[in-house]
Amino acid sequence: MDNKIKKIWRICLICLTVLGAFSMAGAQSEFKDTPYFTGMPSYKIGDASDQEFADYRFYNGKDCTTVEGKKHHRAYTLRENAKQASELQISRNYANAVKNMGGTIVFEGECSGADCAENCGYRMMVGKVIKGGNELWVEIVPFNGGGDYYLTVIVKEAMKQDVTASSMLDALNRDGHIALYINFDTGKSTIKPESKPIINQIVEMLKANPKLNIGVEGHTDNVGNPKSNKTLSDDRAKAVVSAIVAQGIDAKRLSAVGYGQDKPIADNKTEEGRAKNRRVELVKK
Repeated sequence: MDNKIKKIWRICLICLTVLGAFSMAGAQSEFKDTPYFTGMPSYKIGDASDQEFADYRFYNGKDCTTVEGKKHHRAYTLRENAKQASELQISRNYANAVKNMGGTIVFEGECSGADCAENCGYRMMVGKVIKGGNELWVEIVPFNGGGDYYLTVIVKEAMKQDVTASSMLDALNRDGHIALYINFDTGKSTIKPESKPIINQIVEMLKANPKLNIGVEGHTDNVGNPKSNKTLSDDRAKAVVSAIVAQGIDAKRLSAVGYGQDKPIADNKTEEGRAKNRRVELVKK
């Protein structure tokens, strides 16, 4: 009888061990590396987050560059009984990866005195890469002597905006104007495909409100020549009007004007501010 009990206990222990192994495997595979940079072989992901659109301040050696876009964050920790790399090794490993991708090192060393940087006070490596038409920014922050490190990646994207015909009308009736972030090809007045839904909503609003007339105003940041910025903003305002008219709206209900960099709504000293200043405004007439 005792032998039977012992056999049952052995079977139970085996089952628990197998279940534990599956559980551990599941835990280890819960997180995945970013699509652009993988973890070092001796390290595993302890935490991870992905955001469709966020901003992050990267230290550039003097102050911070704010980059907006798709954000990937990974926290790596040393595997049990694995060989630990030094903080310099971790930083240099990713610096070499950035260089091999044809990128540039924005900063490498210990950050100090920059309150704008989330991880200032630690060694860090900040890199910038152009890959597949995307601009990637990466920050590596090793700590605990190399036992842990953070990896943060931003895939830079233009500011996006989800607007509806009703929300635009509400803003026009309430404030008399609304700022829209319609994306154009760099240095041109060609409206990018991802901004066509905004044009469609403007058309829908105008069709539903036949007595509504609007002015379309183009605005830029202060990068470049003021005269060329004025011309570019004017061309972009006209391009928006043309796109609206092409969908059946009477051109007499619309007007276009460009103000270039003369009417900022945010600080042009920061990337975030410049992004807000690059806009098209609708004004109720």
